[in-house]
Amino acid sequence: MDLPPLKVTVALNGARKVKSDHPNVPVTIEEIAVSSAACFAAGADELHLHVRDKDQKHSLDPGLYREAMAAVTEAAPGLEIQITTEAAGIYGVEAQFDTVKQLVPAAASVSVREMARDEHVARRLYGFAKDAGVHLQHILYNEEDVHQYSAWLANGVIAPKQRDVLLVLGSYEPPKDAQPYTLPGLLNSLGDDVSSWTVCAFGPTEQRVARAVLRMNGHVRVGFENNVHRENGGLLCDNAESVSLVVQHASSLGRPLLEKVQVS
Repeated sequence: MDLPPLKVTVALNGARKVKSDHPNVPVTIEEIAVSSAACFAAGADELHLHVRDKDQKHSLDPGLYREAMAAVTEAAPGLEIQITTEAAGIYGVEAQFDTVKQLVPAAASVSVREMARDEHVARRLYGFAKDAGVHLQHILYNEEDVHQYSAWLANGVIAPKQRDVLLVLGSYEPPKDAQPYTLPGLLNSLGDDVSSWTVCAFGPTEQRVARAVLRMNGHVRVGFENNVHRENGGLLCDNAESVSLVVQHASSLGRPLLEKVQVS
């Protein structure tokens, strides 16, 4: 049986990691561009993009996003870009929607848990994305999120073609390392309510989870947003090392990678 090609997404920094967490966490736009290029060369297909303000705090500022997207595209032509709409305890749903409206990006991630704070605005965001051709990936942290997502699919808040999900294992706060055994239950709860699924994992168990996902024919997202440690101790060198480890796992399992689009 032919195995489906693997999509590797890299999350370079997230909303909270700083240099004290790891000296190679990219926080400036220049650092993000350099790290993106290294990850693309290592085998990443997509960048999950977070930007920081002048104080290195999480931001959804469209101007910063445009600057970062231009820098990444120049440094790594062919690397897909997915922006985050993460609230991170700072932004309301209307502000998250406004970022999507102003940027109209090719792809964006949205947390169902955050969108549920205002279902009226959530409906508008999902509808706008459908009409504008913005590919949405729904972030699901637990069974409650899965049930909310499935309910919104059933009642039309989320369109039938908007069925790409990211399952998050483990947590940042409180710190909880991801465990592969939690994955089958989430997938069983999703059932047929998914067209594509990706997993990211908090903590040094990240690569263990990635191997399990590869064997189950899912896709993976790795990077310093979720983990800066090697599986057997010590710090990873950089985000590109995380990507390289996944590519090595895929090769050992005979899992093909997505074909790279050559951009002149």
